[in-house]
Amino acid sequence: MTNMPLTEDALSPKLDHLAGLVSRYAKPEYAVAHGGHVQTIAAGHYTVSGLSRHVRLGEFVAHKSATGIHLGEVVRVEPELAYVCPIEPGEPIGIHDTVIRKGAFRISPAESWCGRTINSLCEPIDGLGPIVEGLDRRSISNTAPPSMTRKRVEKGFRTGVRAIDIFSPLCHGQRLGIFAGSGVGKSTLLSMLAKADAFDRVVIALVGERGREVREFIEDTLGENMKKSIAVVATSDESPMLRKMAPLTAVTIAEHFRDQGDNVLLIVDSVTRFAHAIREVATASGEPPIARGYPASVFTELPRLLERAGPGPEGTGTITAIISILVDGDNHNDPIADSTRGILDGHIVLQRSIAEEGRYPPIDPLASISRLARKAWTPDQEKLVSRLKTLIHRFEETRDLRLIGGYRPGADPDLDMAVKQVPIIYDVLKQSPGDRESADAFADLAAALKTAAGIPNQPSTIPTRPRG
Repeated sequence: MTNMPLTEDALSPKLDHLAGLVSRYAKPEYAVAHGGHVQTIAAGHYTVSGLSRHVRLGEFVAHKSATGIHLGEVVRVEPELAYVCPIEPGEPIGIHDTVIRKGAFRISPAESWCGRTINSLCEPIDGLGPIVEGLDRRSISNTAPPSMTRKRVEKGFRTGVRAIDIFSPLCHGQRLGIFAGSGVGKSTLLSMLAKADAFDRVVIALVGERGREVREFIEDTLGENMKKSIAVVATSDESPMLRKMAPLTAVTIAEHFRDQGDNVLLIVDSVTRFAHAIREVATASGEPPIARGYPASVFTELPRLLERAGPGPEGTGTITAIISILVDGDNHNDPIADSTRGILDGHIVLQRSIAEEGRYPPIDPLASISRLARKAWTPDQEKLVSRLKTLIHRFEETRDLRLIGGYRPGADPDLDMAVKQVPIIYDVLKQSPGDRESADAFADLAAALKTAAGIPNQPSTIPTRPRG
């Protein structure tokens, strides 16, 4: 048989086939697996030789042990050794065990995930069977959309919590922090906000949560809203890697639904425990602390996580993030609280002294700020709130004076008004999770003030702006 030269027509299909193979097998899932072996083992990490040239920070590896295959994350790379933190607690590791590079950790969210409770690795933990992966494959280490491509925040919505809707109203795409010490009522307030009807999807990350409270939050708090919700859970007894991954997995799921055009509510409880998990991982890898025991990587990861929430690019939906921050010793200026406050679009401050008076939610209206409030208030509402804050300030600053009998009615008209009206305002702001949600907080306040003044209760003259 004679060797005939290939013509251009005969060669073209072969080249197209070759190009297709290259394109297909160049994808990460078909990457050549590079392997190494365990060299040293410490309490929070182990080192691997033979992988340093092939892995990058944040990539995952698979450790093959006698009990199976376990995942780990690369947290430090040196010329001869890669430092790996195991994902699962209590993983059996032996010297010279084989370790294989896996690449970036990716998840595939889908509509069918709604109503499910999963762990940080997207494995179901609710006993309802396996979850079905979608076609949208995403890395949990994605970056935020470029700032100039993002939509502007424009539209407000009602939360149903009167203290927030009056003094610190929220908008779709806003990022709000709830700052409080332990046992003051953060989780209770989050449970009230999770019931808001203004969202298509709700994604909840319970980070370092007490195990007994997970079912209570999902079954009692969310209730029927669980049908449109996804809960990502990493309890306090799980490894720092799983606690670190939980918010990243949650925000990646939220990004999937945002890109489908949905308005998503993302709740993270709490970002402080996320920072603690990063600190444990960083300390195990040898990173030195720079601020009250926190290494620099904590203050790098916080904005990377929080900036991923917010409005999406044109043509997509929004992620409204409500983040709880546990302030150590009720110190609202500790490093995590101070750093987070500068990133978010507002903060709600819960005061222990208000909780001790029996006023729940214990929101301090003077210390709480929404940077986007003017997009939700009408001009008349803005003037009213300014006046209310003035009265509350006069009432609180003269508390000691009034207790010792130094207050004389008639000497200060503003103080007289504050003494009469602020207790009524405080009663209106009281609200428990079992109470009905407020359809119009300003109308509720106006009705209470008119009733106290003996004025027949008529529809409020304060105009309201549609808020979604």
